[in-house]
Amino acid sequence: MIGFLKALTFLLGASFFAYVLFILIPHLTHRKTAPGDPDDFEWHFFVPCRDEAAVIERTVAAARRDFPAVHVWVVDDHSDDDTGRIVEAIARRDSRVHLVTRRRPEARTGKGDALNAAYDALNAFLPADADRERIIVMVLDADGELSARALAMMASAEVFLDPGVGGAQVVVWMKNRHERRPKPGHGWLGNLFGRFLVKLQDIEFRTIIAAMQSLRARTGTVGLGGNGQFARLSVLDLIRASHDRPWHGALLEDYELGLHIHLHGYRIAHVGNAHVSQEALPSFRRFLTQRTRWAQGNIQCVKYVRDAFCSAHVTNLGLLEIGYYLVLPFLQLCGLAAFAVMIVIALLDLTTLRTGLPGGGRLIWIAVFWIVFSVVPFAVWGFVYRQRCERVSFLGALGWGLGVSVYVLYMYVVIPRAFWRIVTRRSGWLKTRRNVEKSTGPTALDH
Repeated sequence: MIGFLKALTFLLGASFFAYVLFILIPHLTHRKTAPGDPDDFEWHFFVPCRDEAAVIERTVAAARRDFPAVHVWVVDDHSDDDTGRIVEAIARRDSRVHLVTRRRPEARTGKGDALNAAYDALNAFLPADADRERIIVMVLDADGELSARALAMMASAEVFLDPGVGGAQVVVWMKNRHERRPKPGHGWLGNLFGRFLVKLQDIEFRTIIAAMQSLRARTGTVGLGGNGQFARLSVLDLIRASHDRPWHGALLEDYELGLHIHLHGYRIAHVGNAHVSQEALPSFRRFLTQRTRWAQGNIQCVKYVRDAFCSAHVTNLGLLEIGYYLVLPFLQLCGLAAFAVMIVIALLDLTTLRTGLPGGGRLIWIAVFWIVFSVVPFAVWGFVYRQRCERVSFLGALGWGLGVSVYVLYMYVVIPRAFWRIVTRRSGWLKTRRNVEKSTGPTALDH
């Protein structure tokens, strides 16, 4: 039994170690996208909203200030606050801001449905002879802010000037990464932990997730994220024609859309030198809720492994990358179970430490395994962050890298929770509360 568990945990650990190398090397060598002319395209931003009165006016103002030619489509998904009234007032002054209003029972059925409502409104707005090949849709979170030259990068010959590109994704940054008090109303300890959590989310998105996208750029399987995703309107039309609507019901509707784009024979570009900024979560409770939702969405998308296997548009390397990513929650659950059993067995034999019998050896083996496969693969990202993202001292990079190895332990909580929600058929979620909102009410809870 112990031999089998050792072999299983070693295999899982070694495969993950290799995966880190596979994503690290392409990330460090990924070349920047050359800019193009944004005037070659027509741009439409979709902003799904539910109770976003605290942030939506600033977001729309920034989008219209930085990108005067874009149309901004704000979907009010039956908000209880003043979101709709705020956007309606802006739309009266600005003909390029549009309010799409949804009401129950059709409303509050998921982000994908809200985006489909914006897609329908855009179709009604466009003339019949619109060139849908050169119309680009971008999804922006209600607190999101796109970097100033992002549309120039999207207009590149490597991105939407290439007719084979159906979508693109920019890197995500955390806009509150430098805040000293991310949790107003809390003491120094709460704010210290909040800063730690916010900074590590910034490191995660700008290094680990960006590196995953760099590997996917090599395998032809770049994924879309919930914020900063771009799609060609004509490709969304193809997905609607074959699947009734562009966005579907998975809790990871962004990655699901990306899979559909690949399965229709189009590529998605990873644009590493453009970014979208959003708020990181300083609350651990809200963070766990968000990540459980993402993990559950990942599990829901595992059904697409068969479609990828049968698709003539997905290469063998692409299939391997998609397959590994989608089955990763299952591997993590197996690894967690095997590792927990080994620790329990070793602790039961702990008295043998005094006699030099196997129990102590098991604990030493577990400690070595933990350092090699659970610390080193994550600690490296602190130095990547130092090299490519922010000015950090050597010791600071080491500290943040070790912090990442602690930070990722959240997976041991969210993976079992996500599987439990799948088993109990729970798929409803309340929105994640914005940091500037009052900390009252049942937001950021699952049900």
